[in-house]
Amino acid sequence: MANYLGPVCRICRREGVKLFLKGTRCMTEKCAIERRSYPPGQHGQNRTRVTDYSIQLREKQKLRRMYGVLERQFRGLFRRAERQPGVTGENLLSLLERRLDNVVYRLGFAQSRRQARQLVTHGHVLVNGRKSNIPSMILSVGDVVELKDKSRQLLVVQAALDAAEAQGVVSWLELDREACKGTLRALPTKEEIRAPVNEQVVVELYSR
Repeated sequence: MANYLGPVCRICRREGVKLFLKGTRCMTEKCAIERRSYPPGQHGQNRTRVTDYSIQLREKQKLRRMYGVLERQFRGLFRRAERQPGVTGENLLSLLERRLDNVVYRLGFAQSRRQARQLVTHGHVLVNGRKSNIPSMILSVGDVVELKDKSRQLLVVQAALDAAEAQGVVSWLELDREACKGTLRALPTKEEIRAPVNEQVVVELYSR
């Protein structure tokens, strides 16, 4: 599966909001948004015409890039969210949050979703006791995510755990820090996710 390998700070600048793609660096003065709060490129500081479509597109791109999902994957998740009962936009956010790479990030095993994806693809993560190397796997309530014994000693994991200790864990996850094990205790709600995105605008874009 293809993946974006370019500079991620350009993405935050393009969307005009911190997407926390570099973990703790995004909270320092080195953050690209803090230094240059305008889109990248030679025309980044020029005025651009704002239309309804451009607003919808930017919200979709913001959400897709925040979770590191390709367009085809994102469209598939949207269709799945449409088929589920409830509000489509909230269903979409819930599906994105329950991706395995995002859960690993939310548990504090990695400092960014990109780093979490790398942990998963390299086989450091177990789901319900079995190795899973598929970052896009959607977890269900009751699923248990943990790191392998040897993987707990990785420097990147220890650094992530130290950084996440002060922030705590989201309410829909239960974490055993000593065992590096987490459980999905409930489905995440829109209020708990707090994504800097208007998901209803994304629904309007795909409903055109």
